[in-house]
Amino acid sequence: MNKKVLIIEDEVSIAELEKDYLEINDFEVELEHSGIKGLHNALTNTYHLIILDLMLPDMDGFEICKKIRMKSNVPILMVSARQKDIDKIRGLGLGADDYMTKPFSPNELVARVKAHIARYERLVGGEKVMSELSIRGLVINMDARRATVKGEEIVLTTKEYDLLLFLASNPDKVFSKETLFDRVWGMDHNGDIATVTVHIGKIREKIEKDSSNPQYIETIWGVGYRFKM
Repeated sequence: MNKKVLIIEDEVSIAELEKDYLEINDFEVELEHSGIKGLHNALTNTYHLIILDLMLPDMDGFEICKKIRMKSNVPILMVSARQKDIDKIRGLGLGADDYMTKPFSPNELVARVKAHIARYERLVGGEKVMSELSIRGLVINMDARRATVKGEEIVLTTKEYDLLLFLASNPDKVFSKETLFDRVWGMDHNGDIATVTVHIGKIREKIEKDSSNPQYIETIWGVGYRFKM
């Protein structure tokens, strides 16, 4: 069965170009030029990945990304003409898995789509030695891709979950931001390792009683981060 991709993009020529290249590579593609309609499709249908433009006329990509992440962990590839780092960091912080700046190569887009779908499927469907990690009230269920703190479920984006699981699976080991970016994002692209810091902050807000005094993920100044047993 072909992988299904939703493109939410108001620039018709760009959307059609993306669609053509993806279909040449055997993807099934749906186009939506409205942010509101695109969000509706994303929440009511099943896709393997969503390509989301940041600047839409009726609802911006940040808001759409935020609403999708409240319901789904589907990979989201955000695209935009904006080149400021703050936009990239904000998009990734809201749960986007990747950020591409226009103009970009359609072949690179296809490569990233393939890589994110493959990686997501490995994480969801790969064999696991154990199905659950439990550390001082934090429980990570790998089969359901869910986490709870003292019995209360916390909502994590795809990358927040992946990062938390990686650190918790390697307790008391210090990892640099570069290593975490390579191991969790898992792709050789033009991403910004600052997203690691953003994601660590988001995770702490959700799992720590006091995020300014973290008990799970420690900052080792000048080196990186460590999950404390």
